[in-house]
Amino acid sequence: QVQLVESGGGLVQAGGSLRLSCAASGRTFSSYHMGWFRQAPGKEREFVAAVSWSGSRIYYADSVKGRFTISRDNAKNTVYLQMSSLKPEDTAVYYCAARSRTALFTEQAMASGAYDYWGQGTQVTVSS
Repeated sequence: QVQLVESGGGLVQAGGSLRLSCAASGRTFSSYHMGWFRQAPGKEREFVAAVSWSGSRIYYADSVKGRFTISRDNAKNTVYLQMSSLKPEDTAVYYCAARSRTALFTEQAMASGAYDYWGQGTQVTVSS
């Protein structure tokens, strides 16, 4: 089992940047593929980005491609989401999630149901 704790959220103006972190504890971090999802008020949780256990493969949602960068540091048990050129529509609670690496890292990594463990979320608010 793995425990996930997100941090780095906050209030930022449109066009600004934030870096989210998700620290993992428990089982070996490299045992998991990692994903970032977000949920805005009144909307369903949506995929943002995912990275394979080794960091060699990455998926992004079209809405964030070119603006967000996911990365991981297995030595620090942490996955990051660097967000740039933020827009008001990026406002949401951001969650990190973990999926066992025994599963192949395919486009299924973009589905929230594919993940076994979730953090509590961190709020990101982008003002116009």
